[in-house]
This record gives sequence, C-alpha cells and structure tokens, in this order.
Amino acid sequence: MRHHDRIRAVEWSDAGLKLLDQRLLPRLEQWVLLRDAKGVAEAIRDMVVRGAPAIGVTAAYGVVLAARDRYAESPQHWKNAIEEDFRVLAESRPTAVNLFWALERMKTQLAGIDGDPAPALLNEARRIHEADIAANYRMGELGAALIDTPGAVLTHCNTGSLATGGFGTALGVIRAAYGTGRVDHVFASETRPWLQGARLTAWELVEDNIPVTLITEGAAATLMKQGKVNWVIVGADRIAANGDVANKIGTYSLAVAARHHGVKFMVVAPTTTVDMNITSGADIPIEERAEDEVLTLGGTRLAPPAAHAWNPSFDVTPAALIDAIVTEKGVVAAPTLEKMQAMMAA
Repeated sequence: MRHHDRIRAVEWSDAGLKLLDQRLLPRLEQWVLLRDAKGVAEAIRDMVVRGAPAIGVTAAYGVVLAARDRYAESPQHWKNAIEEDFRVLAESRPTAVNLFWALERMKTQLAGIDGDPAPALLNEARRIHEADIAANYRMGELGAALIDTPGAVLTHCNTGSLATGGFGTALGVIRAAYGTGRVDHVFASETRPWLQGARLTAWELVEDNIPVTLITEGAAATLMKQGKVNWVIVGADRIAANGDVANKIGTYSLAVAARHHGVKFMVVAPTTTVDMNITSGADIPIEERAEDEVLTLGGTRLAPPAAHAWNPSFDVTPAALIDAIVTEKGVVAAPTLEKMQAMMAA
C-alpha cells in the first residue's frame, strides 16, 4: 500500500511553512514559503492549499508562526496579541470544520506555556499532522475492506495527499484498495470550477501509477448506467451529527445518481471533520465564492459580459443516500444520529 504514497504538500522548515501551490499543478510544481499567520490565512483563502484536513494542518502551523512573531514582539503580552491571529486564521474558510478544530486544539496549549511558545506549539502542530496521516492509513484499510467486488470506482474533487497531511481520505481508500487488487481503475470527475479532479486527483494518481480516466461531471450518471463503476468514494468538509455530509459541489448529484443506479456511495473523513454540534446538513454554512471562478477559465472570460454565475463551493448530501461513512474510528453503515454518536464515543 505505502508505495502508492509518495506525495506530501505541507512541510515545516526552520524558515517557515512550505506549501505546494495547488493552483499551479500539474503545469508547475512550485512551493510557497510562508513566514507569518496572515500569509497562511491568505494561502488558505486563495486555495494555495485546500482540502479540509490539509487546511487544519496548515492552520496549526500558522499558529506556530504567529506565536513566534508575537513572542518576539512582546514576551510579556504575546498571549493577548495572538488572539488576533487566531481570528484571522479562523476567517480564512467557513465550511471545513477541521480548521476550527485545529485552531481550538492549538489554543488549549497556550495556558501551560511559560517562555518561548514556539517549540511546544510546533510539537503540537506536528502531532496534528502525524495523527492525520495515521488516520488516513487506518481509513484506507477500513474503506478498502468494504469493496467486495473488484473493479472501477468514481471519485469527485481531490481527497488525496494534496488535501490532507498525506495519503488521503477517499483517495487513501482508493490507494489502499488498488494496492490490494480491489480497485483496478479510477474515474475522476474534473470538478469545476477549480478543476481539482483534472489538475490534482489525476496528477496524484498518475504520479502513483494508478490508472485514471477523467470525466466531466455531466457524464457521471451515464457512467453508472453503463455499469462501469461499483462505488462512488468521496471525502467531506463537514459531517453533521445525523450523518449529512457537506462536500465539494456536485457530490449531492452523484449520490442521487448512485442510489438510482444501485452504485454504492462511501464518504471517507477523519473524526475531526465530524461536527456533533451541527444537528443536520441544513445548519452547515456553505461557502459561496466569486462569480469569476465560473465565468472565466485561466484568466479568459467564457461567458458573455452580462451573464452572472452562482458559485457555491459545497453542497449537502443527506445521510439517507450514503451507504457508509468511514473514519479512523470505524465504519458507520447507513448513518443515523445514533450510529454517529456511538462511533464518536468509541
């Protein structure tokens, strides 16, 4: 399994936080060096880094940079000053709950720190990063075991090493399943408007020598009707207490089509993505991004000047359409509130 796992997109160095710029892939592999929390927040907002787990890991390192700067400015008052950095980081993206979980976990470390906070906070950020990778390996094993008929699968958006600390959530399951012969081919939707499927998922799979075929979102139902896939496997940006799932726009329509065609539907995400304070998907805040992301492509306008666009980044798939939610704590089949509570309490 591990030999299909060579990509890492978030790296700490003494100079600062290094991010593989995902806006430029696959044309260019270029790293961005970030030296302060403001830069980290901008990188999250501007999609240099994306994917709920990766955003959480990145924000944790952003707190380390903030603490380093604030302590240098004022060793006596840095704990008050860093509150502003927490606010700036929290406002970078609204939907992915991992962001807020990671910031809260970093904040709990502050009280016990005397002297230079950077070493203790860096240790905590590294623990968050390493725990995410370990969770992905575990989810890969659990999710792959659900695939009892070898064949092809369909995935949406990017849920791999680029979207996480490493290995991936849904793409981690696919990597593990390919390594054990349960998946022999991957269909990836191109994922408009940022084309994460075309640019990122296809790039990761090609890098790891896993066969991939790209499709437009509109081709997915026909692919299922022709019996070419056994499973749809996706990630999540937030999962409500009842098992409703917010994920990249287009996930909901895939779930509807999958149920109609008898194709199984799997959601893969760490427990840090589960928000038990949100009753249902109706209460999940859905980020809407700029019209230009839809109206243009590569800086060229596609639509006529008077046309407008609606650009929600996410949609909500009801739990009733999901066959399994896979976390590092276990598999929740046909999710309900009671099953989600039991899994989280495990």
